[in-house]
Amino acid sequence: MHAPTHPGRADSTAAPRIAARPLTGLAIAAGLVACWLAIHIWGIFFWHWSTATVALAMLLVAIQTWLSTGLFIVAHDAMHGTLAPGHPRLNRAVGTLCLGLYASLSFRALLPKHMAHHRHVGSADDPDFNADDPHRILPWFVRFFVGYYTHGQIVRITLIALLYIFAFGAPLGNIVVFWAIPALLALGQLFVFGTYLPHRHADAPFADHHRARSATLSPALSLLSCFHFGGYHHEHHLYPGTPWWQLPSRRPIASKD
Repeated sequence: MHAPTHPGRADSTAAPRIAARPLTGLAIAAGLVACWLAIHIWGIFFWHWSTATVALAMLLVAIQTWLSTGLFIVAHDAMHGTLAPGHPRLNRAVGTLCLGLYASLSFRALLPKHMAHHRHVGSADDPDFNADDPHRILPWFVRFFVGYYTHGQIVRITLIALLYIFAFGAPLGNIVVFWAIPALLALGQLFVFGTYLPHRHADAPFADHHRARSATLSPALSLLSCFHFGGYHHEHHLYPGTPWWQLPSRRPIASKD
């Protein structure tokens, strides 16, 4: 279903062209990475707890959750080759960095799974879909979690945490609050808005063979919910060669198709 023939290269799906601005996507990605690193480093290595700092910590966790979701979305664009069109190595490098920062995920392992999602969307061969129960959220989430989180990832996270603690003196509690909790909350955000709601079976049929629907959200809420992958998910499946930040501009085009 319009998965790129050469992962990491821009998708060649036939569609009305939208002006390509590759530097925009890279600049946004750099900003997301910089903000994520700033909170990660400050929170883990320099945060001091007190009654007065609890509310600020909660705010930072919420922001870091959203930024962690953003890192995954940047890596997702890299999988489709839309982060840096025509530069597959750069796509792979940035995608690998973003997934590693987010939760020590492997870009190489996730890439074929995501391509399979686009080829077999909403079927038993779709690794993101729960064909046994396409309605209930909890069994689907368990399948989603088990399918993407590996022993290797847990080992990598553990080694990094041990390095933080014993080499740099980071408190374990800070690692949990400013890395583990945002990563888990971002997982929930990605699953609910980017997988379950767009692909779950409902009373209304899907519009086409992509078996995806877009949420009725304003562009601002769509950005906050999942970087437009909830509000414009059908558009993404129609035009996977469009980067996340240009998906709202695809809606008028999709409505004419």
